[in-house]
Amino acid sequence: MERAAALAEQLSHGDRRALARAITLVESTRPDHRREATDLLARLEPRDPPALRLGMTGTPGVGKSSLIERLGLMLAGAGHRIAVLAVDPSSVRSGGSILGDKTRMEQLARTDNVFIRPSPSQAALGGVGRRTRESIALVEAWGADLVLVETVGVGQSETMVAEVTDIFVLMLAPAGGDELQGLKRGIMEMADIVLVNKADGTLAGDARRTCAEYAGALRLMRPRAGDPQGYPRALCVSARTGDGLSEAWAAIEALAAARQESGAWSKRRRAQAEASFHHALEAGLIEHLDSDPRIRSLRNELAAAVAEGRLTPDRAAERIIHETFTPLRP
Repeated sequence: MERAAALAEQLSHGDRRALARAITLVESTRPDHRREATDLLARLEPRDPPALRLGMTGTPGVGKSSLIERLGLMLAGAGHRIAVLAVDPSSVRSGGSILGDKTRMEQLARTDNVFIRPSPSQAALGGVGRRTRESIALVEAWGADLVLVETVGVGQSETMVAEVTDIFVLMLAPAGGDELQGLKRGIMEMADIVLVNKADGTLAGDARRTCAEYAGALRLMRPRAGDPQGYPRALCVSARTGDGLSEAWAAIEALAAARQESGAWSKRRRAQAEASFHHALEAGLIEHLDSDPRIRSLRNELAAAVAEGRLTPDRAAERIIHETFTPLRP
């Protein structure tokens, strides 16, 4: 396909406009666009050395975008090529992004060698969009050596971001009261590094106390194979002043280096690739079912029967599977 070949070539030369067009293509649901996107992704060369994929999530009002901008400016100044994939909640009416993270990172958005893309979650669970995995492949082909994935929010389903990133950072605000008890254990178990933001001014003392509380909680977690001693760990940072950011980045780099040396990095990437296959298979099966008028009509009929209580959901699903795949059996 000519467009896919042209986009792949432009991406290899660091064309930012081509990158924006490529992400728009992979996010499209049109059948012809999906075919082109599949062809484009197959043409991409794997990045060597691999980019660091950093997942960042946090409680509402913690200052995720502010911290990402401050960190991005620091790292861009050090020569890194950075991509920020900010997954926003979707509008129920239009399907577009509600928050528009790019407008909250104005200075970073104007920085050379930085690409920011706010994308709607489109009702996908797990804090990432339906096509976040494909977008990561595209920005790495563009030349990003650091990919920051900012998730929708924080919650139990947010742990799915671990399936697309190498290191998972949880951001918290100081003086959160019952926040330690209120957070799901699942999200704490997934966090590699906890950053307590707003550690400045009158909140500096509260931030240190909150950080100490989380450090104690993290010590109770079972250490991960391949991680150095002291991880997961909690650190204080300030998006407003920049205090603590150098230490936080040093902790991230040390963890990444240790995982690469131990083999945990490549093992995680293989598991992520397998998970991507399963997600693609599930999505492809659903799209195939939706494209068959006979099956689509049967699905609507069975959905009505389930809604009226005449059929259980499991029985209805069995009927769809039987009607779809039985003719394929020898």
